[in-house]
Amino acid sequence: MKKRIFSLALVAVSFAFVNCSDNDENSYVNTNAVLYTEVLTNVSNNVIVATYNELNAKATDLKSAINAVNYPMTETQLTAIKLAWQATRSPWEQSESFLYGPVGIEEVVDPAIDSWPVDVAAIEVIKANGAPITAASLATNDDARGFHTIEYFIWGIGGNKAAAAITAREIEFLKAAATDLQDNTQKLYDAWEPESDNYAANFIQAGRTGSVYPSQKSAFDEIVQGLAGIATEVATGKIEEPLNGNAGGPKPEAEESRFSNNSKLDFANNIRSIQNVYMGDFNGTNGAGLTNIVALTNPTLDTNVKAKIAEAIAAIDAIPGTFTNAIVANRAAVQNAQTKVNDLKTLLESQLLPFINTL
Repeated sequence: MKKRIFSLALVAVSFAFVNCSDNDENSYVNTNAVLYTEVLTNVSNNVIVATYNELNAKATDLKSAINAVNYPMTETQLTAIKLAWQATRSPWEQSESFLYGPVGIEEVVDPAIDSWPVDVAAIEVIKANGAPITAASLATNDDARGFHTIEYFIWGIGGNKAAAAITAREIEFLKAAATDLQDNTQKLYDAWEPESDNYAANFIQAGRTGSVYPSQKSAFDEIVQGLAGIATEVATGKIEEPLNGNAGGPKPEAEESRFSNNSKLDFANNIRSIQNVYMGDFNGTNGAGLTNIVALTNPTLDTNVKAKIAEAIAAIDAIPGTFTNAIVANRAAVQNAQTKVNDLKTLLESQLLPFINTL
């Protein structure tokens, strides 16, 4: 459990929260309001906003790496672009436990950023039609833009595309796709950032006039639903479909990030997204998270959640070789990882969510 020393200013915040709430659910005196406000503030600003800030910075670097290329592309340039893609992919996957608010409702940018599978037929039509390819022209088809369209061009379906095989038209497409991706990461960051649209204020001011969350409990419920949601997606979608999607056998074409062989890292980063929110930590910033609330009254549950997170990440990391090969040659290791993620999902749904409902 992280030890906290609360200032008089935070105590004042708690009294203001208790006395000013317009919601009956929060009309009683909540002795933990200071801690709840600290957790909601830290998770919003130092985990969610910080993740989107890094995502946008890395997407900007990716766009710069691609825009620096003229035909023909060199292997050095292609390597730099691949590294920039992977660097951008990491904070995106670590954002997937908070796919609520602007990303999925107001801005609806999740499909624009991360639709899978890519629409290869549509991509080839766009390449062949001769019209200029721009970020605006790509906005009509989410399956022909975003991370996986860029991945398709720089790695190829077999994962071994050479720089010399990337045509001038494909470079034009890449530049448009990179601009479009960064446009959308900028939207996400601006939507949450306190100096812009400030969606974070909905969590920080939960239970007060102006917030979309009528109580702090409802804000925490949204957060935990997000944690459970990505655990479910990893176990029953991202792992299950390629592992068993062909009548109980492997279905490699269902594997996300298979061109780049980034799938295992994607899955582990999804679970790290849960860890970041639960612990209140991101990129070396250590703050208050759900762990601080749970450990107050249910240290056993807190210990179990942290253990299940660690076990799930370790099991994913332990899958030998590429995920593409493992779903055929190392199925037991993949199944073990799936089991560990399912165990985490079950704990979040059956124990952490009910705990939150008692706040």
